[in-house]
Amino acid sequence: MNYARAVWLRLLATVLFALMALCIRKAALDGAAVGQTVFWRSFMAIPPILLYMAWRRSLPRALKTSNAYGHALRSGFGCVSMFLGFTALAHLPLTLATAMSFLAPLMSVPAAMVLLGEKPRASVVALTALGFGGVALILLAPAPEAGFSPVETPQGLLIGVLAGLAGAGFTVLAMIQVRDLTRTESPSTIAFYFSVFCALAGAATFLRGDWPSFQGATLWWLMAAGILGGMAQISMTEALARAPVSALAAFEYVAMVWALGFDVFIFGQVPGWMKLSGAAVIVAAAASAGALNARARAGAVDSSGRTH
Repeated sequence: MNYARAVWLRLLATVLFALMALCIRKAALDGAAVGQTVFWRSFMAIPPILLYMAWRRSLPRALKTSNAYGHALRSGFGCVSMFLGFTALAHLPLTLATAMSFLAPLMSVPAAMVLLGEKPRASVVALTALGFGGVALILLAPAPEAGFSPVETPQGLLIGVLAGLAGAGFTVLAMIQVRDLTRTESPSTIAFYFSVFCALAGAATFLRGDWPSFQGATLWWLMAAGILGGMAQISMTEALARAPVSALAAFEYVAMVWALGFDVFIFGQVPGWMKLSGAAVIVAAAASAGALNARARAGAVDSSGRTH
């Protein structure tokens, strides 16, 4: 364990993911199609992942897998989540799109209740309801507050929020599959096959004929999104190799600071108080639910240790 280094790596991953989202938002405002963005984000992430494998001296061993079906399932859920997340980024400011991504741990609560018959504690249910209350605040913002940018419309806001909600749901399914895969597969192997799958899925949308031709800055935004995303995955992998997930979870929410800063200083978009309040409620509920779950896991470990 190297907690200090893990924290710095986790913060670096947060910055890289925020910069990736910035690039995707810039490309979306320039008219890039969602499938086109998915392709470049995934395709350009492959070289950094392969370089990371080479640095860890795991090539070609890391490319071998005995669980192709598990990778296909994880990649399918994750790819749908990526398409939906990029749709949210195309219609929402970075601050709101980032807040929507934090709904994933909250959405796992009703999913576990319906699919697994679990009965979570009342406090966790209350925090989940609070998180969805934050979504309601965003949607119910009055017309003068209707967004951060002059191009945002009520219809675009609704599309972005619904895409963000659905994307968070598919993220939950993808993370469940990731936890299953990590029993036999390395994180870099999972990231590699996920990137290949999404690159192929994104490329398939070219057949629809809705990819605009780009040159110059927009193409650079698309390529940079992939490189930054690949580097962010590597940084997060290295962080999680040095400290438990629960110890690093709180640093994930630093992304909101970057998102808000980019909205204000790059896009000139000043958040309205009601939408910003909704985003803050979502983040607070997700962070509190994560802390409660981490405490419950720690208590279970302590109890198990005493009985042995």
